[in-house]
Amino acid sequence: MEILLSISIALCAGLLVSRFVKPLKMPAVTGYLIAGILIGPYALGRLGLDGVGFPTMARVKELSLMNDVALGFIAYAIGNEFRLSQLRQTGKQALVVGVFQALVAALTVDVVLIALHFTVLRDALPLADAITLGAIATATAPAATLMVVRQYKAKGKLTDLLLPIVAIDDAVGLVVFAISFGIAKAMHFGQFDMVSILVEPVVEIVCSLLLGFAMGVIFSAVEKYFKSNSKRLSLSITFVIMTVSLSMLEFDVCGVRVGFSSLLVCMMLGTVFCNECDFSEEIMEKTDRWTAPLFILFFVLSGAELELGVFSSAAVVGIGAAYILARSVGKWLGASVSAGFMHCDPLVRRYLGITLLPQAGVALGMSVTVAQTLGATGEMVRNIVLFGVLIYELVGPTLTRIALTRAGDITPKAIPAAQAASDEDDDE
Repeated sequence: MEILLSISIALCAGLLVSRFVKPLKMPAVTGYLIAGILIGPYALGRLGLDGVGFPTMARVKELSLMNDVALGFIAYAIGNEFRLSQLRQTGKQALVVGVFQALVAALTVDVVLIALHFTVLRDALPLADAITLGAIATATAPAATLMVVRQYKAKGKLTDLLLPIVAIDDAVGLVVFAISFGIAKAMHFGQFDMVSILVEPVVEIVCSLLLGFAMGVIFSAVEKYFKSNSKRLSLSITFVIMTVSLSMLEFDVCGVRVGFSSLLVCMMLGTVFCNECDFSEEIMEKTDRWTAPLFILFFVLSGAELELGVFSSAAVVGIGAAYILARSVGKWLGASVSAGFMHCDPLVRRYLGITLLPQAGVALGMSVTVAQTLGATGEMVRNIVLFGVLIYELVGPTLTRIALTRAGDITPKAIPAAQAASDEDDDE
């Protein structure tokens, strides 16, 4: 009973706080995170009332399965952005810019944090954490970016390039994370062998893509036998949950650990489905509506897991600030240089990087994996990422709107109309 009551209170808190932050022009995800903090162990949980909030971290972690499922649906939704018909319109520009800016962001964060490790933060910032944070820096929040585009009905050269880049960005991020986190795990556990550093991450990526592809083919084939939208939706939810469960499998083959990235597997599931099934767009839209409460719970739990005690350390605050600044510079610089190399419009080169700053679901998902694997040191990574997400989600969407407006993709007439519409519809 206590768990069900905690879930209901978490959902209520997330919804209520999202309404309070809406007049402040904050995205809903920020409200969910704040709600999690308020009902977490450091606020309402201190009252010690069973079923009212989360009195301990152990109570929060009891719902970790909900996080795993939510991450699967997040990755599944990302796969929907890889429709070949859309990617062909932007050609090589989106691919080159998407890959390059993600790698530059990771490299910039790595250089800055590794430098801090070897100079003033050797004890506070382990080298494994620095490498992992660099990989997480690649990810951009698709929901925050697309929300601004749709809210203000943005159209133009920047928007046309931005939408596929957001999808490619997270795909690159998942691959970079698999490799970098493999190296970080090897450093953390002291197993410096080529199998754990290079072979196992590559095997994980390949196996994840193959599993996701196979599940996507089966899913697309089976879905066509159902005509009812409700049954198609139910089957979609079934396949995502099934794919998440299969991605948890681990086994050894000739001394090589074979594992799967649930994010990469579910992303491939969504990619195959959206390209193979004629009515996939309608099913994807219905799935997004069904998962709305699940995503609210995911972000509220993420906020509840925030270890506020670590922010009493000046070193942690400094690392968070360094991460935010380094990632912002890397995103802007990488997008600007690669857009120039691909002969994009001058306004695209100037403002594209700014639109790629929002960060939320995928980065939080990566940090969950780190926390579960690296223990105490992984918790620091998770809190730094949550700190960054709060800042990015506070200013990121606003900066995206400004960038799209200055690039000419949002007309001044569209802003009042969009603001009026936002009074009726919730922002995501």
